[in-house]
Amino acid sequence: MKPKKNPNAEIGRNSSLYFMLGLTSVLFVTWQSLEVKVYEKESTASEIVQVMDELKEDVPITEMIRTTPPPPPPSAPDVIEIVEDVEEVEETVIESTESSQDTYIEDAIVKVDDVNVEEVEEEIVVPFAIIEYVPVFPGCEIYQTQEERKECFNQKVQEHIKENFTYPPTALEMHITGRVYVQFVIDSQGRVSGIEKRGPDRLLEDEAARIISSLPKVKPGQQRGKAVSVKYSIPINFIMKQ
Repeated sequence: MKPKKNPNAEIGRNSSLYFMLGLTSVLFVTWQSLEVKVYEKESTASEIVQVMDELKEDVPITEMIRTTPPPPPPSAPDVIEIVEDVEEVEETVIESTESSQDTYIEDAIVKVDDVNVEEVEEEIVVPFAIIEYVPVFPGCEIYQTQEERKECFNQKVQEHIKENFTYPPTALEMHITGRVYVQFVIDSQGRVSGIEKRGPDRLLEDEAARIISSLPKVKPGQQRGKAVSVKYSIPINFIMKQ
């Protein structure tokens, strides 16, 4: 028995072949689309200039203010009358007050009261090292020689510094240390004056000046039997112990 249809006319016979060809074509087109390089076109900017034929502006209408001309100057009189002086004015003669060589000046006696002239004695300042009689610190009167009194004075000043010494709190926090050189004068009355100090910081200088200013009154030094001022200097060390 013969088949009714022609085997060459069967539609699904080559379907797998067509599927493979179509898939290959799609993959090829996709690959080519991925490989295609697209370059950006340079954009050109064009400037558009608008030119107006006429420029119309609204010009405000201004009003011209007319001022009246000034009046003409008065005309001169035709006849000028001359008035004669009726009253006579006496001239005042001012005499010169300057004296000439011919003027005689009488001798005048000027009495001057007696003027008391006081001699101002210049204060003499003698260094402590060469003073004839050194200042006597309270408690040093027991010594007779000047060398012993000098040594006693130095010792008493050092003891006074140690007893009244206070490290400035701010300098302690900032770890400020150093040596302050102090120079002062013991005047003819035995008091401390003229304190001068020089150190690494103002805090230390102020503390050194405070200690020296609290020194007690001493017996003033003498030079040739007369009380004089004595200059004394001493260093004060500010050291922080670790």
